[in-house]
Amino acid sequence: MLAIETATEACSVALFRDGLRTEARYEVIGRGHAERLVPMIAELPDKGRAERILVSLGPGSFTGVRIGLAAARALGLAWGAEVLGYPTLQLVAHMDVACGPLERLSCENPDPPDFIVCMAGGHGEWFVQPFNPAREPIGPARSMRPADAVEAYPQPVVVGSRAHDLVALRGSGKAYPALPDALYAGGLPDTILTTDLAPIYGRPPDARLPA
Repeated sequence: MLAIETATEACSVALFRDGLRTEARYEVIGRGHAERLVPMIAELPDKGRAERILVSLGPGSFTGVRIGLAAARALGLAWGAEVLGYPTLQLVAHMDVACGPLERLSCENPDPPDFIVCMAGGHGEWFVQPFNPAREPIGPARSMRPADAVEAYPQPVVVGSRAHDLVALRGSGKAYPALPDALYAGGLPDTILTTDLAPIYGRPPDARLPA
């Protein structure tokens, strides 16, 4: 299985065989996913060839999401591979940076709290989504102004690229900064994978057709 993650300033790929990671690449590049993604895949064993491809659907960078999807579709066609998408915020929720603190909270508290994933959005907004301790979403991903996110989500644990910003603005909580990494896509439950490869933008497009 090949996993592709390009929805943020991080670009990453990972190859799994029999459920175990074979090799992975991860770079924080800001821009330039179109130039870097295919060479990163080619650096993997057997040039990343796989029978199944997982790719991020967003929300995140409009351009990054589209680049990842285009590459996944092209490789799926060339290799005859199954292509499945996953929501980016759910990948962040399943990363170890969230699991460790949540497991400690579970040990200390018989009723551990929910947590939120908070990532950079567009036009100064944040993508925010709440999860329960089992890392299952308990609400939709939303694009919100920082002040509105602080009011809407009191959960003490915050994970993501804007975790520190949210905790600082709120004045309380624990922040665990993280960018999505394809390395963790191997642990995603099949229930969140989809054959519908439509991007998840998280907010309406900036350009609108005339009425």
